[in-house]
Amino acid sequence: MASEPKKVPIPRNGVDYRGKVVLAPMVRSGELPSRLLALHYGADLVWGPETVDRSMIGTTRRFNPDTQTIEWTRKPSQGAKAPPADVKDSVIYRVHPEKEGRRLVFQLGTSNPALAVQAARLVAADVAGIDVNAGCPKPFSTHDGMGAALLRAPDRLVAILEALVRDVAPAFGIGVSVKIRILDTPAETEALVRRLVATGITGLTVHCRTTPMRPRERAVRGQLRMVAAVCREAGVACLMNGDVETRDQALDLIREYGVDGAMIATQAEKNPSCFRTAAQGGLLPWEDVVEQYLRYAMDVENKFGNTKFLLTQLVPGKSPAYRRVSACKSYSKLCEMLGLEHLADRAREVDASLDIDPDGLSKKNKKVNSSALAAGGQMAESRTTVQAKKGLAERGVGAHEEAEAEIQPAAQPAGGMAISA
Repeated sequence: MASEPKKVPIPRNGVDYRGKVVLAPMVRSGELPSRLLALHYGADLVWGPETVDRSMIGTTRRFNPDTQTIEWTRKPSQGAKAPPADVKDSVIYRVHPEKEGRRLVFQLGTSNPALAVQAARLVAADVAGIDVNAGCPKPFSTHDGMGAALLRAPDRLVAILEALVRDVAPAFGIGVSVKIRILDTPAETEALVRRLVATGITGLTVHCRTTPMRPRERAVRGQLRMVAAVCREAGVACLMNGDVETRDQALDLIREYGVDGAMIATQAEKNPSCFRTAAQGGLLPWEDVVEQYLRYAMDVENKFGNTKFLLTQLVPGKSPAYRRVSACKSYSKLCEMLGLEHLADRAREVDASLDIDPDGLSKKNKKVNSSALAAGGQMAESRTTVQAKKGLAERGVGAHEEAEAEIQPAAQPAGGMAISA
């Protein structure tokens, strides 16, 4: 009789990655409404976007009764050592405990064991697992020794995982996992994976690209069976990532390569109904997906800039609606331009809550056009009008965006490709 395969015990509040098709961690595309949308269409688990340890440390946890979310907030520094007392709090991370809490994995950007533990302990009671990002190749992650830089510092990566397994997992009853990329040779990858699975982690995700490879390059799966075998030997769940586009394809790849689960990234950013099987109807028209996304975005009063960015991923670029969406500056206008008049009342409520003028920029934020004043015979006023430079908070940029400025690219990646950590 064949013996049962070895399995690392899953903590009481944790989740087993086996048999799961999940949403990958993605910059900008992994915020709360995107995660809720993926779950709505059948994702088994969702990863949040990489959140850097230092951006979490010092935050305050609070419950928002209006959106039914748990938020971690802090005062934006605005470049000062001590932020002004009256500055508005910035939300660093949000969780919807009812809709995603036990299915959300928090991805941590870190290069320091002590800071990793300090940050993880802040969110560990509200998520299903902590995942260390050791796969993002972008400079905003690697410049401080995080992300894929950890692949070349295995001692440090092992120390981070061991610290989290020792100081966070038992106290909160959740698992710790890691996301990596393949190395240049199978021997290098195997040596690294063997060290990682010996730290006490419950899961490992391997992105089937090397660090220099870009998303447009096809994933390389030649090392995948070996990685899966090493994980299986240690009893650690193994997920694959890279060019997985639908649930049906994911299930086929799981069987073909002997892995335990799969992550979907880019396709989930374009149309998260990819988590539906063909038997369930497969991909939905983008119009249906956009409406559902807007409902979730307004339910949680998502930052408008992020909502608009996601809509430019969901709406096909060749559609006339793409240009209309790109010009919108409020939820009310989005609903109008997309023909979703039945959502107009809620859109106006959200605009008011977020201090957005439903018709464009609010009057208090409109800039005085000095040239127009001069052309209208108001030369004196045009000369005396001084536009004070507004602080980050007044421009709607808070600590979260400050942190993102340090860990995210300044512009959307070419081709709109998702940046998966």
